[in-house]
Amino acid sequence: MKAHKTLLTLLWLCLGTFAHASDPLIVPEAASGFGQVKSARYQTAMAVTANPHASDAAKWVLQKGGSAVDAAIAAQLVLGLVEPQSSGIGGGAFMLHWQAQRGVLESWDGRETAPATANDTYFLQADGTPMRFFDAVIGGRSVGVPGVLAMLESAHRAHGKLPWATLFEPAIRLAKQGFAVSERLHILLERMPKVAVNPYIQRYFFTRADGGWQPKPVGHVLKNPAYAATLGRIQKHGSEDFYRGKLAQALVDAVRNDPNSAGELTLQDMANYRAIKRDALCAPFREYSVCGAPPPSSGATTVLAILGMLDAYEQRMGLRTDWQHGFIEASRLAFADRNHYVGDPAFVEVPSQAMVDSDYLRQRAMLIDNAAVLTDVKPGNPAAAPKRRSASSPELPSTTHFSIVDRWGNVVSMTSSIETAFGSRVMVGGFLLNNQLTDFSFSPLSNDGALVANRVAAGKRPRSSMAPTIVFKNQQPVLALGSPGGARIIDYVAASLYRILALNMPVGEAIAEGHIIAMGRGVEMESGKADPATVARMRGRGHPVTLRDQTSGLHVIHITEQGLLGGADPRREGSIAGF
Repeated sequence: MKAHKTLLTLLWLCLGTFAHASDPLIVPEAASGFGQVKSARYQTAMAVTANPHASDAAKWVLQKGGSAVDAAIAAQLVLGLVEPQSSGIGGGAFMLHWQAQRGVLESWDGRETAPATANDTYFLQADGTPMRFFDAVIGGRSVGVPGVLAMLESAHRAHGKLPWATLFEPAIRLAKQGFAVSERLHILLERMPKVAVNPYIQRYFFTRADGGWQPKPVGHVLKNPAYAATLGRIQKHGSEDFYRGKLAQALVDAVRNDPNSAGELTLQDMANYRAIKRDALCAPFREYSVCGAPPPSSGATTVLAILGMLDAYEQRMGLRTDWQHGFIEASRLAFADRNHYVGDPAFVEVPSQAMVDSDYLRQRAMLIDNAAVLTDVKPGNPAAAPKRRSASSPELPSTTHFSIVDRWGNVVSMTSSIETAFGSRVMVGGFLLNNQLTDFSFSPLSNDGALVANRVAAGKRPRSSMAPTIVFKNQQPVLALGSPGGARIIDYVAASLYRILALNMPVGEAIAEGHIIAMGRGVEMESGKADPATVARMRGRGHPVTLRDQTSGLHVIHITEQGLLGGADPRREGSIAGF
């Protein structure tokens, strides 16, 4: 307990003056312990989500004959109630969907957008220097147009089987009846900085005690009639009310009148929002094809690059006994490319396919030396890549991931986020609003004065690290997974894929293994989980390893001939449900 509080104090002090996506001090949520390995097997359908209430809601929909998309909608609506710090209808998402009957893979982009008044000085102070991170986060200024509802409604029109209204029943019922505050929710209310800065949040999550605000205790039955009413309107009117009706007006008013920092969102910004269906980005790894969400997410480009370089390195060296070294170096190289090239493809040219091309990755992997550590990691030059400058973005997401397979073999892998834990701290209609605009680079220029790819612009979608993934073998899906965790998502997902696909580990054990994080010069290995011999070996090679708690929420489904095998991350309160 004391160690966690000390870490958060240090984090808070550092974020007061600077923050970068590759900064090792940035962690998405406070760690809340480590449970036992969680795995289960079902024959017909399965949902693995971050909370038992959400998994049960998804199962209920699947049993009623709902599709994987139907179950995803029900799960997300419940998560916005019981895991409000991580995701909800006030945020955005990326979703992969496999339609089994047609053999078609789609990628849905529900990422938030910046208001029309935003420009590249949006997060600069009067003297031209970037704002302090939490000065930018807290309040309406950091809120982008939420995208998850538009995305889910569009996907439902294409792939839903049950009526839209039916999918709202579990969340509305639970919001009215109430749910018990979980240990994890209580811990985050207690440990995350500046949560009780908004009167609405104070009334809902806290009680007055000892001259301050104390989080409601574990087990307290928390009811949310306002959220039930909000969902009732969307249940009846669809997302139209959220983007153009009374809910839109309430959201805009809350953002523009926030007492901490007034935002610039308008009704026109809300009305202009559109979810986008894109082609998924895929690349080979061994006998598999690994697919993910393309930019503005950097998840797929970076995960696929890590796997491709690690595979090329191992083939060249003819050994796999020390894969951790290859993983660390491949991750550092992949993050260099990520920071250099990836942004919203509507605003900047992103060489996505070239970044995961096998020949390019083999060339990059030649930089990995089995007897030395890279000292100067620079971005590569994929084919037809534009000239660009690297830039860090202060990404501190609170996020969730779920994986779902229905009785017809349709698959959903969806990662959803409101960015920091409890988002912008703006609450309206029973739900929290995102602070996704702080995923942009605060400074529009690099040190040498060149424009950066992830700078702020009107209507632009900030770069993300969300990495929902579906793996195929012989053109059929065999694995669905993803995780929360900010920029660390990429290494969480990449290492889990390697352990499952290359080391043949069972999914529950694979995602419970100690994490390795290498986003820049530093290397993190997971406190309490890292093998001491491996830590010593990496340090002996010259890697500057530090031990640190990790807060992944990997939720995975392995599709086998014998049925569905699910795994839920023991670091969070996720569960597996199915039949």
